[in-house]
Amino acid sequence: MSSVIIQAIGFVGVLFFIISYQIKSNKLLFLMQMLGTAMFCCQFLLLGATSGAANLIGIIVRNALLMKYRDWAWIRSKWTEAIFLLFFTGAFIATWQGPISLLPFAAVVGTTIAYWTDNAQKIRLGNLVCGSPCWLIYDAVIGSWAGVLNESITLASILVSIRRYGWKEMGRSDSGF
Repeated sequence: MSSVIIQAIGFVGVLFFIISYQIKSNKLLFLMQMLGTAMFCCQFLLLGATSGAANLIGIIVRNALLMKYRDWAWIRSKWTEAIFLLFFTGAFIATWQGPISLLPFAAVVGTTIAYWTDNAQKIRLGNLVCGSPCWLIYDAVIGSWAGVLNESITLASILVSIRRYGWKEMGRSDSGF
């Protein structure tokens, strides 16, 4: 497949991520991120980046379930979170491609822990200090130029959402996030 088409697939994913951090609702944030993640999963597979792709598959399932976080008690369980962390650990081991595999693994572990708080402030913080920086470096190494752009925009977008909604407001449990 043409490298232009492979990169274009990633740029479609970028569009979904641009939208995701400008949405106040966690549920819609997860939906937009699932769509973007699916595009990057396809791109990573085409680039031969199986460690990243395997973790992205887990992210799609994780975010789909997190959309029902408040509706289904079993999703809020620490056991469910632990199952995802075990899946990511298994994916890390099964798709080991050298030290580079540590980056997507650290990103998914950090964001999974943050996402299970159902707290917009902690979710943004987890992405700001762990998820996006790890993915940014991984994208640069594997040659996903859309991924590099996406994580750069994501970092800026998180900062905009913090400014837009206010850091303290995002941490309130009744904030509607």
